[in-house]
Formats: sequence, structure tokens, C-alpha cells
Amino acid sequence: MNNSRTLGLAVAQMGPVNLADSKETVVARLIEMMRDAKSRGAEVVVFPELALTTFFPRYWMEDQQEIDRFFEKAMPNPQVQPLFDEAKKLGVGFYLGYAELTPNGRRFNTSILVEKNGDIVGKYRKIHLPGHSDHKTGVPFQHLEKKYFEVGDLGFRVFNLHDTQFGMCLCNDRRWPETYRVMSLQSAEIVVLGYNTPSINIHWNEPVHLRTSTHLISLQANAYQNALWVAAAAKCGSEDGFHMIGSSVIVAPTGEIVARALTEEDEVIAVKADLQIGENFRKHVFNFAKHRRPEHYRLIVERVGAGEPLE
Repeated sequence: MNNSRTLGLAVAQMGPVNLADSKETVVARLIEMMRDAKSRGAEVVVFPELALTTFFPRYWMEDQQEIDRFFEKAMPNPQVQPLFDEAKKLGVGFYLGYAELTPNGRRFNTSILVEKNGDIVGKYRKIHLPGHSDHKTGVPFQHLEKKYFEVGDLGFRVFNLHDTQFGMCLCNDRRWPETYRVMSLQSAEIVVLGYNTPSINIHWNEPVHLRTSTHLISLQANAYQNALWVAAAAKCGSEDGFHMIGSSVIVAPTGEIVARALTEEDEVIAVKADLQIGENFRKHVFNFAKHRRPEHYRLIVERVGAGEPLE
């Protein structure tokens, strides 16, 4: 008897969102890609980080009103409601990244999981915030996530969507192995994430091709080592002259890339994800209950930075 479980999984990569683009135009693009994904058998669609706006942390801003125009005070709201309505009409769930302004004035880089009936079933707030909070001079752009966002306070949780266990993270989180391990210890089967990764590293002269290769290595290694499907959606291309990498991918628990975007524009990739593949690895190679030895991993939670070797 075939006990295989499958899920139609799509990634909707976005091309540039420029400062002059209206949110209504952006939402219309998301809806069009959701329809495309549905036509390919998708049951869940993954959209990028900060999907509704340009990647505004590249700009130094001091006027709070100017900053707040990039944030969503409620989700859904009238501008984004059409996306939720389309999801309900199509019977498709989705992941969406956006800038969140809470009722008490806190600001987070946030993502949500939405069920096919339009209900939000999970929320995540970005934990590994990259960049800086000071105004740097002599660089082509800023990377001010530490200025505009607080460190997320919801932890790495796992949510049930379409009878499948989903974890969420955002952009820089994908580079940290703890991100995936915490979710895989909660029996996550799929991790979904969005990212906006500049092609230029403002801190040192890093060749552009390494920006993509380290991105892929992080996803592939962590998918394999945690027996997970990983679906990663870029916002990419040149936003008002500032270029970001593409290479949106879907990675199997084998560590293999099973779908990859070819452009730096709006593009949908989709697969029928066989969830049994991950189950096979969890039962054998990465049987945590049988093989893990957390008593020897204490430094992971006891130290933040690198220190002296243990005696």
C-alpha cells in the first residue's frame, strides 16, 4: 500500500518593488501569481519577505511618519484584503512577509501563514536581524533592520496548515542552523521563508556569486540535516537601482534543489512535495530520539559569542 503524502507547494518570487509602486499594484501582482500557482496544483504559495513594499531598510529615514508608511497596522487590511479573498476563492493557503506595526507601537519584520479559508493560522517575527542601526557613510546603501525592527518575540514555532506541520523564518534566519533545528524538534515537515538579499555586501568585498552560493548551501544543508522541505521566495532584481539576488528555490529533505527560479522577475515555481521523503530521514538517518546527545550541546545555548575552549 502506498502511504505517501503529497502537498502542492509553490514559491512566488517577486521582481522589484520600487518606491513609486502602489500597494494595490503589488497586491495585484501577488494575486496573479497565486492564480498561476493554483493552475499548477499548488495548495500553499510562499511569497517573499517584505512583499508589499520596497526593501526600505536600505534607506536612512528619521521622520517617523515617512517610516510608518511602509508598515501594516493590521493584517489583513483594506489594501491587502483582495489577496485573502482570492486565496479563499481559490482554496489556496499562503505565506506572506510584511512590516508589522502593532497597536502598542512595536515594529517587527513579520510573516504569517494563511489557511485556504483566509484565516491566519500562524505568525512569526524575525529573530536574526542583520545589519546595523547607525547611519553608515561611504557605503552604497544602508542595511537598517536593527534600526527599524525589534528582535522577534514569538520564537520559532510550528503550525498546522493543510494537515502538514509548517515552520516559518525570514531571510537572515535561514543562515543559522538553530533556526531549523528548533522547528524540526517540533516535528516540522516544511519550512517556508522569504528573503531580500542585496547583491553587494557593504561590509567587505564579497564576490556576488558567493551571495547566491551561501544562500543555497544554507537551505540545502539545513533541509537535509533536519529532514525538511524548504521553500524560499526572493524579492529580487533592481529596486530603484539597488540589486538583490534571486534564486528562489524549493529544496527536498535530500538536500536537492527540485525547483529553482530562472529570472529576477515575478516567477512561480511549483512541485508536488512528497512528505514521506522527510519521514524516511526522520526515522533513520536523523532519528533525533535515538541519536541526539543534547548534554554535549550546552554551549549552543550558554554562549552567544565564541569564547575559550572548554577545559
